[in-house]
Amino acid sequence: MRFSEARRRMVVALAREHGVRCERVLRALLEVPRHLFVDEALWPRAYADDALPIGHGQTISKPSTVARMTEALGPGPEDRVLEVGTGSGYQAAVLGRLAGRVYTVERIAALAVRARGVLNRVGAVHVVVRPGDGALGWPGEGPFHGILVAAAADRPPRPLLEQLVVGGRLVIPVAGAGGQELRRVVREGEDAWREEVLEACRFVPLVSGAGQGTR
Repeated sequence: MRFSEARRRMVVALAREHGVRCERVLRALLEVPRHLFVDEALWPRAYADDALPIGHGQTISKPSTVARMTEALGPGPEDRVLEVGTGSGYQAAVLGRLAGRVYTVERIAALAVRARGVLNRVGAVHVVVRPGDGALGWPGEGPFHGILVAAAADRPPRPLLEQLVVGGRLVIPVAGAGGQELRRVVREGEDAWREEVLEACRFVPLVSGAGQGTR
């Protein structure tokens, strides 16, 4: 019961203080138990707007970051969505409440295995997890209506751009000389993409290549 009330307060704060307006996104955040995606010792902090450690030098993103990125992506109930950087699995669980099918790739195999277990526990039946190099996307399952990247790249990776359907959206943090900024890229044609800056952000860097223990 205490976690249900904490989630409700978190969602109210996301709407009031962070400008999240999409009712579908807010409802998904209300339904997904964020505390299960972190160690039990961190449960008292699970519904604060904090990034929390999940091991291997990685974190679970702030609820406000998850909400705003999800809202920017705008997944529909029939959409196929790719997430790059599974981490704890929390963002994938939220996407799984909104999209028809979610594919998520994590370069650190131990995190992928743990996320798969928690996603199964919370009933995220529309989410598929695999370890691998997320910068390459998931060619065998594309194209995608939406791609969300949970790590900062120097530029949007070409394989991800090419795995979007026409009209599809890529939401990705991009690192520049002035710091990181969250961008949305919309594919407008076979060789045409439109890019817009959404806001400043802060993420771990996107690392290409298979991580240790990836199979």
